[in-house]
Amino acid sequence: MKVEKDRVVAFHYTVSEQGQEPSESSVGQAPMSVLIGHNNIIPGLEAAMEGKSAGDKFEVEVVAADAYGERREGMTQRIPKKHFQGAKLEPGMQAVLQTNMGPRAVTIEKVGMTVVDVDLNHPMAGKDLHFAIEITNVREASAEELEHGHVHGDGGVEH
Repeated sequence: MKVEKDRVVAFHYTVSEQGQEPSESSVGQAPMSVLIGHNNIIPGLEAAMEGKSAGDKFEVEVVAADAYGERREGMTQRIPKKHFQGAKLEPGMQAVLQTNMGPRAVTIEKVGMTVVDVDLNHPMAGKDLHFAIEITNVREASAEELEHGHVHGDGGVEH
């Protein structure tokens, strides 16, 4: 079965910035599962998977625009320190803020007495990425998965 829209794909990945050491990998853990065609992974990686089958291994370079987007200037915000729940904060570190739209990764820029300046760009924004991929399974999505727009069960969402 081939990877295409409305199919569930389970895969292992290793990702790095182009020319750098790997920064994250699922190898040695359960594979990641996604519903193709529903904006569940970055567009460049999803496009590279299309037409592949279980057992396929490949590498792909994904430019920033097709990954987490280009860095945008003016994406800083001052947040009351209380929203970090007493965490020890230092400039350059990553943190996750709970927002009305769900969790959002931010980069700490400056820590004051009562406020914290954060960069709202995704930490990988503006970075060209290299992926090593191994597709472990491709299956038809269930009606419920299609209705919800994401994978259920192993490697997916449990509700």
